[in-house]
Amino acid sequence: MSNPASHRVDDVLLAEPRGFCAGVDRAIEIVERALAQFGAPIYVRHEIVHNTYVVNDLKAKGAIFIEDLADVPPGATLIFSAHGVSQEVRREADARGFSVFDATCPLVTKVHVEVAKLRREGYEFLMIGHKGHPEVEGTMGQLHDGIYLVEDEADVARVQVSDPSKLAVVTQTTLSVDDAAAILEAIKVRFPQVREPKQQDICYATQNRQDAVKIMAPQVDVVIVVGSPTSSNSNRLRELAERLGTPAYMVDCPEDLHEAWFDGRPRVGLTAGASAPDVLVQQVIARLRALGAVAVRRMQGVEEHVRFPLPKGLGGTGLDRPLPTERSQG
Repeated sequence: MSNPASHRVDDVLLAEPRGFCAGVDRAIEIVERALAQFGAPIYVRHEIVHNTYVVNDLKAKGAIFIEDLADVPPGATLIFSAHGVSQEVRREADARGFSVFDATCPLVTKVHVEVAKLRREGYEFLMIGHKGHPEVEGTMGQLHDGIYLVEDEADVARVQVSDPSKLAVVTQTTLSVDDAAAILEAIKVRFPQVREPKQQDICYATQNRQDAVKIMAPQVDVVIVVGSPTSSNSNRLRELAERLGTPAYMVDCPEDLHEAWFDGRPRVGLTAGASAPDVLVQQVIARLRALGAVAVRRMQGVEEHVRFPLPKGLGGTGLDRPLPTERSQG
């Protein structure tokens, strides 16, 4: 470890907001409550959220993460991850007789509901998103056909639809706001009659964290994003900082920090993706202090007060409740 007297790092600017969003907090609490109420093991389809620390913590408490429902024994309790699932997965879970709790983020569910409603009205869809991401698979899996993935403007130029006058757009909730806007603009140019989402599909937390990085990045020499490689919204934060001209790195844990990143870059900006717990942020801060940081300042930023209800059967009443203080964003 570097000698603190070297002052490789001078000060740290903490992004606000950062870390857990309401959907992630709710998903984790669903698993924890199911474990407390029904006992281990509790089966979870896909990682409940895309964070290594969170997944390992829940594994230690008795959660078993699976991809194939054939790996779940009859009569078991099954939880769908925050990313959502296809209708095919729902049908299979029902046919196998599992006790199911749905941890799909309500903002993702909103997209699913809109897709089903507009399909009944005869619409086809363009989905802006990343191929292979579980949220994209879940949303596209709401329909048998009539939904097409566009990852960039080139895809928009190639896509073929049946009726341009009955076309709607949906987006993955964790995209780069700027990238999604550029693709949407290309869609509107090619399909002027396209129906845009009633509300922006990109979630409030993704928007707020990206806005905070836009303010923070020009004030620092390097940006550190706490998040796992599989986390879409964390990757977008790193890319955004780099696009703004500030070197940026993503770390899953404090051990991932490299001292060389801070050579000649004493001002460090620190943020965290929506699935990264604050305990990791605090561990990274401790590591930066060991590298010489003497000041940790918090940006002024948007205060988030979004709350989502728990499912009935897990202590949920269907009413909003305060988020647990141990996972507050502080």
